[in-house]
Amino acid sequence: MRIASFAADGRRHVGLVTDDLQSITPFVLNEAEAALGALPIIEREAAGLPLPPLAAFVVAIDAVRLLAPLPKPRRNLFCVGRNYRAHAAELKDSVFLDSGAVVDQWPIVFTKVPDCVVGPHADIRLPGAHISEQIDYEAELAVVIGKGGKNIARDAALEHVFGYTIVNDVTARDVQVRHSQWDLGKSFDTFCPMGPWIVTADGFDVVRKRVKCWVNGELRQDGPTSQMIFDIPTLIETISRGITLFPGDVIATGTPAGVGMGLSPPVWLQRGDEIRIEVDGLGALHNRVV
Repeated sequence: MRIASFAADGRRHVGLVTDDLQSITPFVLNEAEAALGALPIIEREAAGLPLPPLAAFVVAIDAVRLLAPLPKPRRNLFCVGRNYRAHAAELKDSVFLDSGAVVDQWPIVFTKVPDCVVGPHADIRLPGAHISEQIDYEAELAVVIGKGGKNIARDAALEHVFGYTIVNDVTARDVQVRHSQWDLGKSFDTFCPMGPWIVTADGFDVVRKRVKCWVNGELRQDGPTSQMIFDIPTLIETISRGITLFPGDVIATGTPAGVGMGLSPPVWLQRGDEIRIEVDGLGALHNRVV
């Protein structure tokens, strides 16, 4: 299933996207539920409850505005740094100063505040040169937790996954480096585009996918998920150690090589840039820098 959050006729809705990606059938939800995007659907499934009924009509995708599938995440997003070897190498002299020594030991985990999430086609807003002049993109596959839990064993981890989506872990690099801990440079308003929808885990082979990113039509990133240093079960096991994961929690799994900071010389995002991210089987996330 593909579950999308969208706006139409001045209201928010959540619905099932048809296999041909041409239309959406809305779920019957009240206004408060619809404002949470896919979260009520995820929570119902986690509780073993039937999904809400579907409306008796469909809406053309071209007639709606897609929103982030989780427009109001219940809490901070869990994010993984340095999870592709080539990306660790390209930033080894700037962000990952110890990457050669510890790249295989433990994943780097940081967070982005939920308020920085925006949807597909939403604008990424530059914060102003007096705050940061080094804004970068990071294309990532994201995991959406279904069944919650704590101290989840690696062998059982995928049983806790509801589905997958795409995020752009937009980063203010100068702020990230300045503060050593990364949350501030990762959490500016609009710095987490998400979408275009959630694809449920059933039948989705997450290992054999490619994460790609284009900036102004130029392919910058192209990495297979099979090359993750820490695979998704390991990430879920690690993050859930002593921390209860809840339905709707999001884990961004790291970005491949090709970020702007890794180019020579570095190339930062500028007003008017167009970013397109694709993950096989998940669709495309498109945002403009303003």
